Amino acid sequence: MNEKFYGTGIALITPFNESLEPDFEALERLVEYVVTSGVDYLVVLGTTGESATLSKLEKASIFKAVRTINKGRLPLMAGIGGNDTRALVNEFKQTDLTGYDAILSVSPYYNKPSQEGIYRHYRALAEASPLPLLIYNVPSRTGSNLLPGTVLRIAASTDKVIGIKEASGDMQQIKTLIEQAPEGFLVISGDDHTAVATILEGGSGVISVVGQGIPETFTRMIRMAMAGEAVKAERLHRAMIPLFELLFKEGNPAGIKGLLAQKGICLPGVRLPLIAPSTQLQKEIEAYLKEAFTAIK
Repeated sequence: MNEKFYGTGIALITPFNESLEPDFEALERLVEYVVTSGVDYLVVLGTTGESATLSKLEKASIFKAVRTINKGRLPLMAGIGGNDTRALVNEFKQTDLTGYDAILSVSPYYNKPSQEGIYRHYRALAEASPLPLLIYNVPSRTGSNLLPGTVLRIAASTDKVIGIKEASGDMQQIKTLIEQAPEGFLVISGDDHTAVATILEGGSGVISVVGQGIPETFTRMIRMAMAGEAVKAERLHRAMIPLFELLFKEGNPAGIKGLLAQKGICLPGVRLPLIAPSTQLQKEIEAYLKEAFTAIK
């Protein structure tokens, strides 16, 4: 199972039409674009998919649509997270996860639980989950940091948890996880900025936002890093840093939707309280793609 989630995972956006309803034709264009460009697996309805502002019915429809479009070509990971453990256990049981290979579940947000509370949360999810579970640490969004000791304690307590999407941005914390994690436990970068560094330290890959906008070049960089070609991977990474900064300048997924809109894949709309990328940002993204990106791809 763990081998399915090495390399480049894509945190898919949820395309919307002009009425800000899910656009399933655009979703099909996006999935085909990334699948045929060589990425390794897809993550559906994570933070980038705007899961916080989708209804249960919309989520079910999107899970089904991606499964249908994918046609078994790539492993699929379903984003199902929350800060109410009991409600989340019920959601695990009620969600149709046919065709999915694992669940990505973010550490509880807003409540700011203790490390013991986070540990018990994931233990409860592991017992309820019908699929292998990837835990997700993103302190900038949750308000609490899932510390390495807690992660290792979770990993030692259950075989159901197969790894972590680590988005703390703290390379020392990431190194500690890689060095001390049990064999086969995935340590996956949750930030495009730390992807190459995490892999070169022994990590398992990345779940990327930017990769769906430039999948061929981004995947090439990740494969270089996975092969230990540090100089080549780091050179390409440095050339992409300005794009990373642009795409997160006005929040995620506004930036990546702006890039995908320029490629004719979807509209740039997002649901409130997020707002669409500004005209100025769109111009800056366009300039990068025409000038800098043309030189490196």
